[in-house]
Parts: sequence; structure tokens; C-alpha cells
Amino acid sequence: MNKVVTPSSPIAIVALDVASLPEAQAMVTRVGPQAEFFKVGLQLFTAAGPRVVEWLHAQGKRVFLDLKLHDIPNTVLRAAESARRMNVQLLTVHGLGGAAMVRAAVEGAGDATGVLVVTVLTSMDSTEYGAALGRPQVTVEAEVLRLSAIAAEAGAHGVVTSGGEVAAVRRTFGDRLSPLVPGIRMTGDAANDQLRIVTPAAAAANGAAYIIVGRAVTSARDPAAALQRVLAELS
Repeated sequence: MNKVVTPSSPIAIVALDVASLPEAQAMVTRVGPQAEFFKVGLQLFTAAGPRVVEWLHAQGKRVFLDLKLHDIPNTVLRAAESARRMNVQLLTVHGLGGAAMVRAAVEGAGDATGVLVVTVLTSMDSTEYGAALGRPQVTVEAEVLRLSAIAAEAGAHGVVTSGGEVAAVRRTFGDRLSPLVPGIRMTGDAANDQLRIVTPAAAAANGAAYIIVGRAVTSARDPAAALQRVLAELS
């Protein structure tokens, strides 16, 4: 694999949030050849393990392994080494694990696997996040920037943040961090369990390097057509 670099234009990554390898294979077929990059998250990876990564690579696809690692630095180092050996292009870790943990992930992942630091989940707003931390005065944007600073100093490839904070990340860190934006919805779509959502066009305009498209595409009657609409907004 080549060294991971910041993409010159936003890349859409399709989330394979399904429960088995056969379901993942069926979804890859349904979205069609225009989808080149797929997210494998906790649900699918705990069901199918490395087999799903190997299968996607055999189809010529790139893989984002979204495991949100959060453990002591040595454990995260070893997990990142395993991800590197699987040749995944992107890997997530939780920023709340601290600077030493993020540095360990970057070391284990090497140059070809980009570490993305998860900041504040898009299912939370400032009120809920502040209550969870026992710091009711904290705002989502301030916390995203604090954790992004840890990511930048540790040499991470980028951060995971909602479309509402991605512009602030770009203003503060420029090209030092490649932001990935989840919570993507087309105009008129239901928010479901996400609180901080954004359209593909808005995410791109605000500086996203990657966007994750899940239910907006995978739950559509015609996933290939839905993905085409997303790609049209990005371009």
C-alpha cells in the first residue's frame, strides 16, 4: 500500500452496517462499481472478522476499519499493527484515550494506514456530551478542537467530526488533519439516531476530506441511484 494522503476532493465511503459477510457482499453488489471505498464497523467486524476485509480487497475495494479503539497504549499499538497487516487504509481510535494512546496507534498503523481520531459522536449534542463528562459547560465545538489538537500533535491522519464542526477544524488545523464526516443525510431524510447531521454538499463545502454514507444510501430502494446522487452533490 502507498502512504495515505489527504484526498484532493471529498471521498464518499459506504457504510456496511450489516450483520454478516453475505449481507455485506449483497450490499456491495447493490451499490455497484461506483462505490470504491467501504466502512467495516463493529457490527460487521465482530461477525465476520478479517474475512470481510480480505473479500473487499479481492474486489479491488478500499477499506475503512471503524473500530474506535480505546485502550491502554500498548494494546492499541498492537491492534493498529494488525490493522496495518490487513492493509486497511483508515482506522479509528477514540480521542478520549489520550495523546499517548493516539501516538501508539499512529506508530502501529504506519504510513499506509491513516489513523482517524474520533472526537464527539454525532449522536450527542453539547447538553448530552457535557452531562456525560460531568462538565455541563463544555460545548461540542470546543471539545472537537481540543481532541483535534491531540490528533494533530500525535501525527494522526485526521479526525472524525460532524459537519457542524468540520469548518472550525479546517480553520484551526488546515491541511494537517483530514476530516471525516459521518451523519450524512440527503435533504428531507430522517435524522434517525443522529443529532448533528449535514448534507453531502454542505460537508464538502465546509472542508470534509471523507464522508460516510450509510442509511441515506443503503436503506434506499435503489442504493446505486442514491449513491449517484451523493456523488453528484460532492462534485
